[in-house]
Amino acid sequence: MFTAGEIARRGAESDLARQAEAAAALHAAVLRSELEKYRSLPLVLAQDPAVASMLAQPSPRSAADVSLKLEGLAAQTRAAAIYVLDREGVARSASNWNEPTSFVGSDYSFRPYFTGAARSGEAEFFALGTVSGRPGLYLARRIGPAARPLGVVVVKVEFDALEADWRSSREPAYVTDARGVVLVTSVPGWRFRRSRDLTAAERRSILADQTLSGQALTALPIEARPGRPTVRAAVDGVSDWMPATAPTDTPGWTLHLLSPVGSAIVANVASARAVAGLLVTLLAVGAGVVLRRRQQANARALAEEAARAQLEQRIDERTAELRDANTQLSQEIDDRRKAEASREILREELVQANKLATLGQIAAGVAHEINQPVAAIRTNAETAVEYLRRNDPEGVERSLGRVNDLTGRIGVITDELRAFARKSSQGVSPVDPQHAIDGALLLMGGALREGGVRIVRSGIEDALVSAEPNRLEQVIVNLVQNAFESMVEGRTSDPCLTIDVSRSDGVEIAISDNGPGVDPQVGEALFTPFVTTKAKGLGLGLVICRDIVAGFGGELTLRPSSSGAVFVIALRDA
Repeated sequence: MFTAGEIARRGAESDLARQAEAAAALHAAVLRSELEKYRSLPLVLAQDPAVASMLAQPSPRSAADVSLKLEGLAAQTRAAAIYVLDREGVARSASNWNEPTSFVGSDYSFRPYFTGAARSGEAEFFALGTVSGRPGLYLARRIGPAARPLGVVVVKVEFDALEADWRSSREPAYVTDARGVVLVTSVPGWRFRRSRDLTAAERRSILADQTLSGQALTALPIEARPGRPTVRAAVDGVSDWMPATAPTDTPGWTLHLLSPVGSAIVANVASARAVAGLLVTLLAVGAGVVLRRRQQANARALAEEAARAQLEQRIDERTAELRDANTQLSQEIDDRRKAEASREILREELVQANKLATLGQIAAGVAHEINQPVAAIRTNAETAVEYLRRNDPEGVERSLGRVNDLTGRIGVITDELRAFARKSSQGVSPVDPQHAIDGALLLMGGALREGGVRIVRSGIEDALVSAEPNRLEQVIVNLVQNAFESMVEGRTSDPCLTIDVSRSDGVEIAISDNGPGVDPQVGEALFTPFVTTKAKGLGLGLVICRDIVAGFGGELTLRPSSSGAVFVIALRDA
């Protein structure tokens, strides 16, 4: 199949190459016909008596008459310009005499076609016009004998119509000179680009003769394909082309043509491979049928003799396999039971290890929190002594009652610590956050009053949240204590503690102060163990509070604030 495809590809490429060569020869013939039509003009005009007389005896009248003749001749032949230069290279008459770009009076002695014609009698030169800036072929012929030349007649030929015809054929065509520089082309962007590498001397000569900028003479965007006669060039959405060349009558000029490859080669290769594949398939099927029949005949004879033995052997093998499988399955069942028992024991040990590891952090937090009610007990005890001195039994009873309540709360905290160590947990229940706030303010009331802190409470009164009463009160006490210490250490004037209860998805308890607030850099790691802003703090209070709130299914966060610190306890609505 591969060989057939390659043969088909080469045949299709050969046919396409012949077609491209024929098309290139046709394009070259059209170019030759176009040039032959204009080459006769300089020859005829060089022998015109009126032109020779105007150069021999120049006068404004004779120059104007010749210009009128050249104008009519250019219109009839569609030449771009026809003009007559005197022996000094100055234009005396021109077909564009009455146009803004008239050549009359311009000095063209520097142009190679003038010097070449004056020296050799005739010259051809392709270049950009010095006035119009349009490219064209200059056909020049000397007027008069070489010993006493009168001047030079020049015909400029532009190839716009020819290039347009080539462009309409959808086959890029271009003409290169002896140095490989593109002169005439159906692709405007290729003009004055090179088809081969140039030497430094050639490049300087071309740039000087053509009056081109340094951007010219870049390589043509045509890439040869190794091992293939086709080339790659992105033109009109087509990338694969078959190149062809044809000579022209102009010395050094070569016509190049690119014919689109299209899908003809691919179709031929696919067809050849399909036919080859079909033949290979037919041969394989035929051979397979013959071999299969021979094999079946041999196998049939052997199968009849070995059928009984094979059947008995298979029964024995299957019985042994089932026995082995049963034994293996029983072993796997025992192994799985042992693994399940080991996994259950390991899980219980991991749970207990995790609780014992957390117990240290909880114990530190409990010790930190017990210090607050102990301080309050001491304060109330001192107050009771003072009431005794004043002989105020009611005040003594109130103070001792508060001491009794505070010792009860300490007992609850220590009971919870022991319960945690015994692998037991207390579930949440509906709790009124206002009661927890009341208890916290009861614990902290004396310190707040002593520090002159103003307390502002607001928000809803009938909310119920999912929490544990004592632990929620513990969190609020910790946050109130932190706010109090922040305002006292920061020496805040008119310290104010605000506690607001609001509803948003659940219930939020916001505890805020007007103290110095929390440094943003510290705030990012505030809930990390041992990170604190207090001089004597352990950095565990907020961590424990966050864990307690998380146990309720809620969240403790620091809310950004322009003044002071705002901690928000978000709990689920019960």
